[in-house]
Amino acid sequence: MGVSTAVLAIDAGNSKTDVAVVRADGEVAGTARGGGFRPPATGVERAVDTLAEVVGRAQEAAGHLPVAQVSACLANADLPVEEERLSAALTARGWGAAVAVRNDTFAVLRAGLLEDAAPRGVAVVCGAGINCAGMLPDGRTARFPALGRVSGDWGGGGGLAEEALWHAARAEDGRGEPTALAQALPAHFGLGSMYALIEALHLGDVPAQRRHELAPVLFTVAEAGDPVAAGLVDRLAEEVATMAAVALGRLGLLGSPAPVLLGGSILAARRPGLDAGVRAALARRAPLARARVVEAAPVLGAVLLGLDAVGAEARACARVREWFG
Repeated sequence: MGVSTAVLAIDAGNSKTDVAVVRADGEVAGTARGGGFRPPATGVERAVDTLAEVVGRAQEAAGHLPVAQVSACLANADLPVEEERLSAALTARGWGAAVAVRNDTFAVLRAGLLEDAAPRGVAVVCGAGINCAGMLPDGRTARFPALGRVSGDWGGGGGLAEEALWHAARAEDGRGEPTALAQALPAHFGLGSMYALIEALHLGDVPAQRRHELAPVLFTVAEAGDPVAAGLVDRLAEEVATMAAVALGRLGLLGSPAPVLLGGSILAARRPGLDAGVRAALARRAPLARARVVEAAPVLGAVLLGLDAVGAEARACARVREWFG
């Protein structure tokens, strides 16, 4: 691939989309940011229409360079069949000569691999939900459906908020163990009791989408020493380590040093109890694993995966990493 052609990289999450057009030598020619990517809610074509607007702005900024590889890391591409459908939809738009679609967890994985060689390691992402993916240099991967409780998942900001509400409600009415969550959760919304919060959530006075605001409250209560809240944080740490260890085992990486990249808003926040808990649990389950938090923007991972696909030189990867870093 000559420097006059480019990689079109897309990192599309539930809340925002980042797009970058990068030349083969690692020069970032254009970027753009747009809204969330939610095909389950809007349908594939409308969701891709949203991508098209952001892609168009990035391509315009880059002077409409010819694109050799579209590297798209997309939220809600949870199953291989969904990746296939989304790949077909992106291919139909004619944005580049080749298209590769992956779940957005792979963007965090590639962004966190500081060694710009063939990808080898595992990433766990904990934001609104939780997911894990691993990759080997030969292209083999390990992944989970990550569809919520139906696929065996526990955790993520949404899951933590639901658990916190459950424990707080039962604490207030006497069915459960006392916890400071019973006061802290309604107080976050300016309410005086869990009953008032339950009513407000049920009637829509507090919109359902605001429940995610309760995850940070849970961590604050846990860090103040509340046993119930701390127990939920401990359980999340075990879940993160379990997913990572299972993925490492599937890839045959438990017996050698391997990176475990931690990303997403909850893990990237480095809450002391959670961060220490994850590392302690990993030490038990995967003693050779080396955990580190990913600080780079996930779109960097999508760019690097695209550069990998076109055989770009290591110095191109270093250049683009410096730009995003």
